Amino acid sequence: MSQKTLDDFPISKRWAPRTPGAIQLYSFPTPNGVKVSAMLEECGLPYDAHTVKLSEAGSPEFKTLNINGKIPAIVDPSGPDGGAFGLWESGAILIYLAEKTGKFLPENPAERYETIQWVMFQMAGIGPMFGQYAFFLRGGGAEMEDRLPRERYFNETVRLLNVLETRLSDRANIMGDDLTIADIANFPWVRTARDYFNEDDALGLSGLTNVMGWLDRCLARPAVDRSLNQPPRE
Repeated sequence: MSQKTLDDFPISKRWAPRTPGAIQLYSFPTPNGVKVSAMLEECGLPYDAHTVKLSEAGSPEFKTLNINGKIPAIVDPSGPDGGAFGLWESGAILIYLAEKTGKFLPENPAERYETIQWVMFQMAGIGPMFGQYAFFLRGGGAEMEDRLPRERYFNETVRLLNVLETRLSDRANIMGDDLTIADIANFPWVRTARDYFNEDDALGLSGLTNVMGWLDRCLARPAVDRSLNQPPRE
């Protein structure tokens, strides 16, 4: 079987590569999108950032790359077999880029799996719970008379933030001194809780000194700062 090229991915006909040798990022600067742009910036990998509005993620063109119709997704023109390779799901992309570059994922097997554990913590817990809380706080569910859904996701948001607070009580980053994909996966969602929810008092953010200090350190990184509006919102 011949190796694929970017031309073999129909998505490239709508969002044309500007730098064909670079990783093609199809995304929007939501928390899940920022996870991947931050990883690309931290790794120093060249990439083309294509703005895919959330309303466009369900389009036939985008779904030729991600059948699930969600951002982000990438096409790496130099994939594992040397040809172009497409991938979606932000956690999977973080692991892929870490293995591709040898960065932000420990080589020690135990530490490696523990790092992936914290990526899965974000994928299965923080992302879904924070996202649902946002929906019932300020999104389409905000007008519901039944307050039970909002209370359920509020309680989970608080609980998960406190899990991170405990984890960060004796370390600078989730895995210790060094930044890993565990931090890159989690910080965009905690940033959203702080800057978008406008619920500092209710969530007790001022008391989460370990989490807030860690978030500030993440956001102070130049690569992270560059990633926050990649791709541009237009």
